[in-house]
Amino acid sequence: MGHRSNDRLRLSSTAVRAILLTASVLVFLAGIQLFVLTEVTDRFFAWTIKAPLTAAFLGAAYWASFAMEFYASRQRIWAHARIAVPAVLVFTGITFLISLVHIDSLHLNEPSIVTRFLTWGWLVVYAVVPPLMIFGLFRQVRVSGVDPPGRRHLPGWFRALLIIHAALLLPVGAALLLAPSVSSFIWPWTLTPLTAPAIGAWLVGIGIAAIQAVGENDWRRIQPATMSYVAFGALELMALARFPGEVAWNAASAWIFILFLVSALGAGLYGCWQSATLGRQRSRGLYGFTSTTTAEAPSTSRLCISTSTDSVTTGAGQRRDGGPRGR
Repeated sequence: MGHRSNDRLRLSSTAVRAILLTASVLVFLAGIQLFVLTEVTDRFFAWTIKAPLTAAFLGAAYWASFAMEFYASRQRIWAHARIAVPAVLVFTGITFLISLVHIDSLHLNEPSIVTRFLTWGWLVVYAVVPPLMIFGLFRQVRVSGVDPPGRRHLPGWFRALLIIHAALLLPVGAALLLAPSVSSFIWPWTLTPLTAPAIGAWLVGIGIAAIQAVGENDWRRIQPATMSYVAFGALELMALARFPGEVAWNAASAWIFILFLVSALGAGLYGCWQSATLGRQRSRGLYGFTSTTTAEAPSTSRLCISTSTDSVTTGAGQRRDGGPRGR
């Protein structure tokens, strides 16, 4: 069914936006523990990661997730935020199970109060976030309205690239989760029985986001993910540059990993450029909604980072965020 002129857009529920915002703060803090305090995880993280490159990889992934979750939390329209939800839900659920399986490796009984606090905080967060997200989704499905029509579809080559990424990430991530010992064959540096599934959880989450982006097939809807791709590719390449000695450069997996990171960075930058172009067209009135009862205010800057949330207008001429209709 098409988008009729009297249709009302489905908005993101307050619960989902609050959960995404809270999650973004938590993953930003985790990124500091792992990407900045890379070599002192024995004191400032939930478990000791002896390989600095592994800690930096995880920290980069957390900061990339921050970009997606924070941006998605600012979107009033559900179709523009939902790209973040399934991947985050799956990742947090898997990570909680990994934490339980390896609970003996966690710093739950360390002498340091700070270390114990951070470890118990880690466990509580991953125990609480998945059910909260399920609750938020339950509330979200009860929100009435329709999605705005897709206006700028992804080109075929871009969707094909995302499918290739998912075809690589999902099986490798599943292998690291279910059989950590295979990491010596499929991963470019040494992992442990705990760090292998920890990385695997991230790969599965990113793979799910890639598949969802193919299904969404609209630049505006996947914008949080393209921003995250930029951060992920750039930060992971920085991690490799910081600790190149840990990588088995003679292994094919090392160069496949580099190729994936470069392609993720390029895809993210291209997506941001497309979103910025879309924002400029919207601000000039060249790319507005056809609905007479709903509209979206410009929200994308030239750098692809939004400086304002989605604004939704009603037939009464007032924005849902309380401001007057733009002239």
